[in-house]
Amino acid sequence: MRLLKPALTALSAAILFASTTVMADPITIKFSHVVAENTPKGQMAKKFQQLVEERLGDKVDVELYPSSQLYGDDKVLEAMLLGDVQLAAPSLSKFQKYTDQLQVFDLPFLFKDMAAVESFQASETGQSLLTSLESKGLVGLGYLHNGMKQLSASSPLKVPEDANGKKFRIMTSDVLEAQFEAIDAISLKKPFSEVFILLQTRAIDGQENTYSNIYSQKFFEVQPYITESNHGVLDYMVVSSARFWDGLPDDVRGEVKSALDEAIIYGNELSEAKNEEAKQAIIDSGQSEIVTLDDTQRQQWVDAMKPVWGEFAEDIGQDIVDAAEAANQ
Repeated sequence: MRLLKPALTALSAAILFASTTVMADPITIKFSHVVAENTPKGQMAKKFQQLVEERLGDKVDVELYPSSQLYGDDKVLEAMLLGDVQLAAPSLSKFQKYTDQLQVFDLPFLFKDMAAVESFQASETGQSLLTSLESKGLVGLGYLHNGMKQLSASSPLKVPEDANGKKFRIMTSDVLEAQFEAIDAISLKKPFSEVFILLQTRAIDGQENTYSNIYSQKFFEVQPYITESNHGVLDYMVVSSARFWDGLPDDVRGEVKSALDEAIIYGNELSEAKNEEAKQAIIDSGQSEIVTLDDTQRQQWVDAMKPVWGEFAEDIGQDIVDAAEAANQ
């Protein structure tokens, strides 16, 4: 027995060491997104990383991959389902492959401002859309704002006829394609990371985006005109795979969700300020002229594009479209 005791002690120590080693391995969350770190989404991601580090220490390691360093939005959801990335925040347009319902956010001139967008997203209908991806193995965790979209181009766009025959880059969205068809323009579905070069080389004539993206991606340097149209919303859904999210220990998942909720609020608060700052910076640069529409001109854009609603109401769900429109009141 005297010979056995040291052996048992050594074995116990080895088991304890192995258990400690396993427990020490952090859970890695790779957070992939396509925009610059100084955008609202980029700042939200950094805030999330900071909060997780403060609250969970070595248990969870958040790795950030901005500016399409890891994946573009066209590939990130497939990579997520394969387990190669754990968190992403693609634009709502990118989910068309997985559900038709989120196309409601692409309908032109549906929301009059970001307050209406937020009201709809916080509503019962808006919150139910976060679960519309579950059958595809994805979990919606929250909405992140970027802002209202503007139209930039190589020539002034004051009325819909000014866009006739011009080529515009769009995200992968049938609604956005129909939006430009409605004004007899040509839409090209291209990755966000390629937009600057396409504009610089005049392979395309224009694009639609928020002021913060137009500024951070330097689109204003190669687009002499920006029409303040506010014709659509560019928002994101923060998403994870059901396999990863449900597989987290309950206590860890709770802390990660809490950190994410707080980071999303932070990012959304930044969004409006960032867009205003970006707009002023563009004006101050003198490189791009901001075209302001009068009421008559704006109404012409609304009249031209609003029929797109009817084309997609059945796919999206008329009840969802109605709930979104009601958020303007």
